[in-house]
Amino acid sequence: MIPARSFHPARALLPFVPFAARRSSEASVGRASLVGFVSLAAACLLAAGCGGRMPRAIADGSGRLAPCPASPNCVSSEATDEAHAIAPFRIRGDADAAWKALAAHLASLPRVEVVTAESGYLHTVFTTRIMRYRDDVELALDSDAGTIRVRSASRVGHGDMGVNRARVEAIRSSLAEQGLVEPEPDSGR
Repeated sequence: MIPARSFHPARALLPFVPFAARRSSEASVGRASLVGFVSLAAACLLAAGCGGRMPRAIADGSGRLAPCPASPNCVSSEATDEAHAIAPFRIRGDADAAWKALAAHLASLPRVEVVTAESGYLHTVFTTRIMRYRDDVELALDSDAGTIRVRSASRVGHGDMGVNRARVEAIRSSLAEQGLVEPEPDSGR
């Protein structure tokens, strides 16, 4: 009798197969099992969205953006270290017009979910096309300083291959094309 935990339909027929053919059948069963396991694991990752959880510090009501973790997969205009630092958006003209245009731009992007839209604060989640990674983007309007502070961070992984920095600069470029913010970050942050 074949134990239930090791039963495989192809193995049940092995006693009836000549020895030479049996070795290749056992290898096929092993490969099929491996392919099945890898397929199941990939399906589970895709179903889970590789999304991770939203950090608790986001939208904590303190008026500050969440701090970047030690890993290099985050940029923030509030960060002081060179690896994470990025310039805030310097507003040209009316701060409310720039803020409204920013909110409309983000809402129009594919695979972007606006999680929180409050007066002077936006939290959006960007989802990557293939692996469905979820990245948090926070923006805070500082009308008195004439800036929009920004933070973009990956939820999972260690590095981001520059995706978060590129995302922030793409948003800056879009607003600069409309004449709402300065096109280039200033050197003094």
